[in-house]
Amino acid sequence: MTLDRLAPAIFVLLWSTGWVIAKYAGIYADPLTFLVLRYLLATLLFVGFCFATGATWPKTWAAAGHAVISGIFLHGLYLGAVWWAIGQGVPAAISGIIAGLQPLMTAAVAPVLIGENLSGQQKLGLGLGFLGIALAVVPKVMAIDTGATPIHLFPIVINVLGMAAVTYGTIYQKRHLQHEDIRSTAMLQYVGALAVTLPAAFFLEDMRVVWSVQLFAALGWAVLGLSMGAIALLLYLIRRGQVSRAASLIYLVPPLAALQAWLFFDEALTLPMIVGTAIAVAGVYLTNRKTAPSTHEKRRVEPAAIRPIDA
Repeated sequence: MTLDRLAPAIFVLLWSTGWVIAKYAGIYADPLTFLVLRYLLATLLFVGFCFATGATWPKTWAAAGHAVISGIFLHGLYLGAVWWAIGQGVPAAISGIIAGLQPLMTAAVAPVLIGENLSGQQKLGLGLGFLGIALAVVPKVMAIDTGATPIHLFPIVINVLGMAAVTYGTIYQKRHLQHEDIRSTAMLQYVGALAVTLPAAFFLEDMRVVWSVQLFAALGWAVLGLSMGAIALLLYLIRRGQVSRAASLIYLVPPLAALQAWLFFDEALTLPMIVGTAIAVAGVYLTNRKTAPSTHEKRRVEPAAIRPIDA
């Protein structure tokens, strides 16, 4: 089996591990403090990667600023909210399901922000998506499930606000960074993320770090596997014209995250979670389903057409 066939599936599998890493890393460091270490290492590695591969740098300060601002929303505010929520007891599976609805929120605000009209199919998808998340999350918050441990509502709200941040960041990137080099853009985005996460960690946490092999393993996976490896795969997919195949598999991220949380942390897979996830995935699919593009359109797929969000 060739890399062309495997790459989309590997790419999606990498993204789905983000929520499990968030929970695992919380054992050895405060969540925001861990993200500071992750962003710092990712920035340094991307600088070397950009110079080694001859990346094109933004031609104006305004373009560089757009990259930094998008990073504040896409990584700093979004991942900060998600990791903090998981640190406050939100199960990784539930957080993954909430994050999986980001395309629905983007579609919901698109008519207001960029003038896109929703079709009847997309409206149905939006309804199903939010129904699915309600079925999956509400029983956990209210401890309706048999033997369930209740989750405080405030961390759930923060998790949802994080999704709102990444939704705005995605739209902002599509507006201002369509034609910039994705390698230098990624580096500047981590600079933006670091700029907001470092002061947040200083004021909100004790900045606890347990220096250990386990911590470095978590950092290695978060930086090399997610921040670097997945981006490298994305570049490969764009070059090989396989982006649409990866996009079609993004719907598998929430159930994959839930399955990994069950395997590694024994998080319960309750019936409401399973049914809610299935309904939410169907809603995301309907909302983002498009008619098959022409051959000419397929050749013009842009990097911003797929911006998967990791944790």
